[in-house]
Amino acid sequence: MILDKMRLDGKVALVTGASRGLGRGMALGLAEAGADLVVVARSLERLEGVVGEARALGRRCLPLKADVSREEEVKKMVEEALGEFGRIDILVNNAGINYREASEDYPLDEWERVLSVNLTGVFLCCREVGRVMIRQGGGKIINVASLTSVIGVKTIPAYSASKGGVAQLTKVLAVEWAKYNIQVNAIGPGYFRTDLTEPLFQDPERREWITSRIPMGRWGTPEDLKGAVVFLASEASDYITGQVLFVDGGWLAG
Repeated sequence: MILDKMRLDGKVALVTGASRGLGRGMALGLAEAGADLVVVARSLERLEGVVGEARALGRRCLPLKADVSREEEVKKMVEEALGEFGRIDILVNNAGINYREASEDYPLDEWERVLSVNLTGVFLCCREVGRVMIRQGGGKIINVASLTSVIGVKTIPAYSASKGGVAQLTKVLAVEWAKYNIQVNAIGPGYFRTDLTEPLFQDPERREWITSRIPMGRWGTPEDLKGAVVFLASEASDYITGQVLFVDGGWLAG
């Protein structure tokens, strides 16, 4: 039955950037579908909330501290996850940062910092977990892309470049790892109210312009990503790979 294929019982999902916002929402969606969790952030204290909610659902949940832009920390993260659960079935690469500035004034150090987390971090996590999934005989990787993977938005050149890279990396890995039964896809969120977008939301002019461009007439919430992430993590999506699923309230269709 198709609904049975959406269940994630017995699966282990590793979610980066899971302490708040979209990462927290996706992690809890996976837990609601039956998965045990490894939740990762740069602060263990910030993970206390999502850990408590996951365990209240009856799931095992391991919190880990890691900076995904650092190779040695990513390797340690994977080792600790395997030490606790013995396997990783699902990887959600959500960790990301942003910096806003006019491109002509954009500092090189901020450019490099954003790229190191948003793109290099995704590559490192995919590489290390991909090795595990190859040995296991399969797995699901879900990267978090963005509307800015395919459209231009002013004052965020590094973020946009990084998310364009995430979309392209998703395709490369999907092609390369299909023979190992690893499906690699991405979710492209539209405008969601999170810590990263709060400066936009607090600017009345920008908020109204953005809202007017969304056919559904509202910004997304973390709850709106649960269905997409569970679908891409489940057996129901076994013949889907190399795709970016945009969850944008109709923005790109307008």
